[in-house]
Order: sequence, then C-alpha cells, then structure tokens
Amino acid sequence: MLLPLRELDLDDRALVGGKHANLGGLVMQLASAAIRVPDGFAITADAFRRHLCEARLAPGIYAELDALDVGDVDALARTARSIRERIRSAPLPRDLAARVTAAYEALSRQHGEDATDVAVRASAICEELPDVSFTGQHDSFMNVRGADAVIDAIKACMASLFSDRAIVGRHQRKLAHRAVALSVGVQKMVRSDLACAGVIFTLDPESGFRDVVEIVAAWGLGDPVVKGTVDPDAITIHKPTLARGFRPIVRRELGNKATKLVYAECGTREVPVAEADRRRPCLRDDEALTLARWAIAIEANHAIRTGRSAPMVIEWAKDGRTGELFVVEARPDTVHSRRASPTCELFQLTGKGEVLVTGKGVGTKIGQGRVRVVRDASELLSFVDGEVLVAEMADPDWEPVFARAAAIVTDRGARTSHAAIVARELGIPCIVGSEHATRTLHTGDEVTVSCAEGDKGRVYAGRVDYERQVIDPATLPSPPVPVMLNIGDPSNAFAHGQLPSAGVGLARIEFIVSYLGVHPMALVHPDRVRDPTTRAELAARTAHLASPTELFVDGLATGIAQIAAAFYPRPVIVRFSDFKSNEYAGLIGGRDFEPAGEANPMIGFRGASRYYDERYREGFALECAAIRRVRHTMGLTNVKVMIPFCRTLGEARRVLDEMAANDLRRGDEGLEVYVMCEIPNNVMLAGELSALFDGFSIGSNDLTQLVLGIDRDSSLLAHLFDERDPGVKKMIAQVIATAHRHRRPVGFCGQAPSDDPEYAASLASLGIDSISVTPDVFARVVAHLARARPHRPRVLLRAAHPLRRRLLHGDPSPDLRSSLQRSHCAVPSRAVLERTSPHFPRVRRSRLRARRRARSHGA
Repeated sequence: MLLPLRELDLDDRALVGGKHANLGGLVMQLASAAIRVPDGFAITADAFRRHLCEARLAPGIYAELDALDVGDVDALARTARSIRERIRSAPLPRDLAARVTAAYEALSRQHGEDATDVAVRASAICEELPDVSFTGQHDSFMNVRGADAVIDAIKACMASLFSDRAIVGRHQRKLAHRAVALSVGVQKMVRSDLACAGVIFTLDPESGFRDVVEIVAAWGLGDPVVKGTVDPDAITIHKPTLARGFRPIVRRELGNKATKLVYAECGTREVPVAEADRRRPCLRDDEALTLARWAIAIEANHAIRTGRSAPMVIEWAKDGRTGELFVVEARPDTVHSRRASPTCELFQLTGKGEVLVTGKGVGTKIGQGRVRVVRDASELLSFVDGEVLVAEMADPDWEPVFARAAAIVTDRGARTSHAAIVARELGIPCIVGSEHATRTLHTGDEVTVSCAEGDKGRVYAGRVDYERQVIDPATLPSPPVPVMLNIGDPSNAFAHGQLPSAGVGLARIEFIVSYLGVHPMALVHPDRVRDPTTRAELAARTAHLASPTELFVDGLATGIAQIAAAFYPRPVIVRFSDFKSNEYAGLIGGRDFEPAGEANPMIGFRGASRYYDERYREGFALECAAIRRVRHTMGLTNVKVMIPFCRTLGEARRVLDEMAANDLRRGDEGLEVYVMCEIPNNVMLAGELSALFDGFSIGSNDLTQLVLGIDRDSSLLAHLFDERDPGVKKMIAQVIATAHRHRRPVGFCGQAPSDDPEYAASLASLGIDSISVTPDVFARVVAHLARARPHRPRVLLRAAHPLRRRLLHGDPSPDLRSSLQRSHCAVPSRAVLERTSPHFPRVRRSRLRARRRARSHGA
C-alpha cells in the first residue's frame, strides 16, 4: 500500500497512476541523463479503496453518484461537498497511517530535519482505461509539515476525486465512478519559493507543433503557473537543432509575474513580486536549455517504455538555496496526443468589427455567441448553450459549463490556466488575461471571439464573418511547381508550418520590427533621441539588457527563428527590412533618424539604398547580427536572405560588401543571398545579377507599378493597376528565361497568385521555379496547379555543359535527370543530343537533314 518513489516504474501505473509511475521511471531509467527528481513515496490506489471500505463510505457515495443529475449545478455542488467532507473526516486505516508516519519520518531524517517540508499530490487511476489522464481535476498541497498534517493532506487528496469537475469529467467520458481510484504521492519540496518553477510542454501547446519545447516559468512555487493564476515567462526551444549542439531559443516572452506563492508558517501564501524582478526573466538561457534536454529525454524514454510517441507535460522547480533544477511531475499531454489525424484547421476573419477586448489567445479558432458575464457560481444556472462565458477567473469547478460555451474570456489567467487547458481539450477559443472583459462586455452582447490572429486574442463586437478551412495534408495533390508560403507573423508560424508547403518564399521582417516598435538607430544612438519622454521609454524597455541594441537583435532573431524552426529544414527566405522612410519615422525614436517629408517614399529611401547609407548602415548591422544569430547560434541554416529594391549593380555590390563586413558572406556555411526582382532594371540586368546572387524572387506589386508607371497606393489609378498586363508578363517571362540560362532559380512572392489561382497556373506555364502564397489559399492554389498542365523547361543544355557530355556517353546515374532539373534545363533525347553535338559526324548530320526534307516533300 506504500511504495518508495525510486522503486516505481511505468509498469506500476495500475498501482500508483501515471503521474507517480512516470516519476519513478525517470529515477530508474534516466539516471545517466542527470535528471533530478525529489525523493518521496506513493500510497497506492488499493489504500484509497481500503480507506473508503473500512470507513464504510463506498456504498453510500456511489449510490448518491448513480442517482445524481450532473446537469443540476446546485445538486452537484451539494453532493460533491458532502462526499468530500465524509472522506476527510474518516480516519485512515491504523496500519496505513503508521506506515505513512514511518515513511515521512525516514524522509525527514534523510534531509537532516525532524519534520521536513513535502508536497502531497493526487494521481487518479482508471481500471477501464489505464492510460486516461485526469489533468487538473484533483488537489495538491504544498509545504506540508509533520506526520499528522501529511495524513490530513492525503485524505484531502483522496477527497478531491469527488470534486465537481472530477465528477463531471468522468460523466462526460462515460467512466464508471467505481472504476476510478486515486493514488497519493508524498515528495520532498524543492525550495522554489526562493527561486522559480513552472511547466514544460514537449510541443507547442497551441498548434500541436512537435519540433519545439515550450517552457513557462514564474517566481515562487509552481502552483500558480499550473493553475494559470500568474502571467509567466515563456521560452521556446527548437528540438532538432538543440540535438545538434546549438542554442536554439527561438522565442522569448517576458510575463508580468505580478505575484508569487511562497512558504507561510503553515502552508503557503501569495505575495507581490518586486518591480525589478517582474522585468527580468526567471531562467537563464543555460537553465532553459538544460530543462529542454531533460524534457526531450523524458519524452523519448516514455515512447520507448510505452511503445508509442506522445508529447509530455512536465512540472519543474528550481531550488533557491542550491540553484539546482528538479523535475517534480511528468505526464503525457491530454490534448494533442488524442488527435486522430494530422489535419490542419485554419480560421480566418473575412469581415471587420470593432475590437472590444484583447488578451492572450488560446488555440487557433474563432467562436461567436451572446455574452454571459459570470461573477460567481450561482450565475451558472442561467448559462445557455452556445453563449460566450466571460468571468474574472474561470473556476475549475465550472468545467461542466465549459463544454457548452462557444468561447471563454477571462480577466485574469495565463495560457497554463485550467480554463485554457480545458478549452484546448474541448477545441473552443479562449482568451485569458484580458484585464477588463467583465467590465467592457455585458450579458446579451453579440460578439466574435478570435484566437486565429496570432498570440493576441481579440473580442469583436457583433458576429464578424469568418472562414473555416480543414486541410488534410495527405489528400492534397502534388503540384507541378513547388508552392511556398508568405509569412509575416511569427506567432502563427508553428500552425502554418504543418502545411505541406515547400517552405517560405517570403518572410517579411517588417511585422517583427513593427511589433518591437523601436527604430534600430534609436537603440544604437539613444543620445540622439531628442524627446525626453521617448528616451525614458527606451531606457525602461532596455534596462534589463546588456546593451540597448539587444532589444532589436534578440527580438528580430527570435521572430525569424520561430518561422525558420516551424519550416525546418525547408528553406525560409528572409527579406531584409523594406520600410519606407515615413513608416520608419513612425517607430519609437524614428523621427530623429528619418528624412522629413520625403516626396514619394514608395520609390525613395527604401530597400538596398538604406543598407550602406550612413543614415541607416548601423541599423542594417543589427539586422545582419540577428540573421547571424539565427544561423550560427541557433543552427537554423535553412534561412536564406533577400535584398529588396536593389536598383543598380553597384548598389548590389555595396550591399554584399556591407553584409560581409557584418560577417554575413554569401556561400559561408551555405548562405544563399537572393535579390528581389521588382524594378525593370532588375529584369534588364538579370544576367549580370546572376553572378552576384543565388536566385531571384519577383515582387509583382512593385514591378507592376514601375512597368506601368502607377503608384500602387493611388486610388485614382487603381483600375489600371493589373499584374496581368502583357508588358508585366513579358518582364516576368524575360527574367525567368535569363535567370535559367545562368542556372539561377526564380520564385514569385507577389500577391497575385493568392488572389487568383489562375495567375499561379500562368506563372507555371512560364517556367517559374516556385510560387509563394498566403497560408489561407495554399490548398486552393495547390489543387488548381495540380489540375493545370505541368510546364517542361525549354532551356536545352549548352554544348559544353558537362551533364550534356554525360548524357551523350550514356551515363546511367539515376540522379542525372534530377540534376538537370535542378539546373533548370530540359532533358533532351539522345537523338537531339547527337544532332546538336559538335562531335557528331557531318555525314550523319547531312543524312538526317536529307531525310527530313524528303519527309516534308512527301507530306
């Protein structure tokens, strides 16, 4: 009935539940990985059953539950409360209490204390479904001291099997109440009240993307992070490049961390966090990387031991006295591991509405309905199916109502809150941490709750039109031309990376720069910022950093890295910044570094012209530093870079020199440098540019405006702006032909194929090498291209080409055809090769000509 934690393994799940069996398995199986697990012991499920039996509680409890209508919220609360009180007040069996006391005293002596501090945690077990998870349904107790207090906490854990949410959860899963028992673990506390604690997910919890580890952390004990009552830091790490020895922290988010849970004289108490600590991260990079390695090892070990791969949820804590990290709980994920198929569900707003409330979005869906503001449990009685539940903080005992809601919006909470966890399981949109939803929204309001626009969730007034698209990658045809994606917002990258695209044809960093909101030159030279309020704001935002410029470099690097990690190892083409001067001036500190009143910014000081100019070259150096960090430090070498709006050959060379001066050299570690083809001069000089760059990407908007002489932003001339104009098409065909003669690929990243799949088909007929579209139209464009007639390149090999000689001599190598295609060359027949070979006998050639003449005369 009582087993030491270090003697448990996954085979003991039927005795102590998955939570405690997993921990024991870590101690036994992963000692070589140096994963620390606090010592302790577990009381088996048989002890729970015996407690109910000897106290003569079981018959009455289960009879009451069989007769209970769980839809009656009042009756549910009344019955559950009565059952819990009976279990807590009944004494444990005498011999079990003695063994608990002895084990606790031994644990105390082991740590040199008379009465050590322990955590008491519940782990449920289902006879019918041994692997089913009951995450968040049962209670835990921190800083429990003394044998009597431990026994009371054990009984309270047992009683939590009959909480409102646990009863409803079993009812919803159609599990017999008698089939579920409960094990209780007692474990030495880690003094994270003096440091920090949190949770690790071995996938992205919102999109289900499996190639990352996400770590959330807050000051103090971990319970507020688990319950979601604190806004924690979040760190995301890329698994494949971590395994290769890099340091791929691809995302950092600094949480508010306003309060923390610390030790009280008996139990715990909540205290405010000092302002300086709120602004600094809980974990150092080295610590985060260590936790990520542990998490990957735990996930792999669980897969080996169970025979199936499943993402894991792991609780960790840092001891403030020793600085050591510990794993205190590990369990399989309950949301994404149950998904039957790898379908991608994309939601997109097609209408517009007034934004009433914003917060942190959970999931990627959109929901609509009437608002129901709930301030206490009594108001749940009036909740109607399909309403939007709005509350200050969603109580776990409200779970019976969650399944009936169209969406959930809370004032407080984080993505690890119980409301967020349940929303993911139920597949409904949820916004947490909105701060004022209960004051802004009113019962009866019609609203649209959108979590489909990245990290930020928004509540719109009224029912805003939206589209829902479900894509099964296995059912999509193979297009004749690789289809890539245009990506701007890194927060959606993990979801979009699961589409079967060929990579990212255009990653715009302007979105990331706008999110950072600061002009890079204002960080390089804060002393030149004239406005004292702006200087103070910059100082506050960079106070915790080693250098002000780190705000820009790290923010830009992690934004790019999220996109690169989402598509790894597929190529991701990152375009350097292409703001116009008026757009740069709108950033914090920008007006002190940008020319005032530029007459026509659209064709003014933008793109390549900025990068070597003294007015911005130090800002460009920061962009280069960010790319260097992504490729060299994080190992995401699938990133290529692209130069926008490059007007002349001289300018191209100056930009490449500037990149080299910032340790970004074309060819180093496979770095490829592309150039945008959006100026007629790019088309005219495509041959010369092919010697300087590795490829081209056509930006149809700028190319069209400069070919037709139309300001693309002019509403007066909008009727004339047309990418399908014959002149524009001839420009596109010309650059493709020239680039292919020089064995350079040409992609298309303009908007036209996203708006019109037929335009994509016309590009394929011209021999384009890739087409990049927005994620929402990806499936439609792929399907249309697959129906279109595939294009065969028309460029034949030159006579001196080595591949031509190999073909002529009958080279049997199976990769020869693909080598030719990668070189953008048609594969000629042997007869054509012989006829056009300079070594072919003249007599044979003349005979072939004579036969052709004879055939034509006969016709």
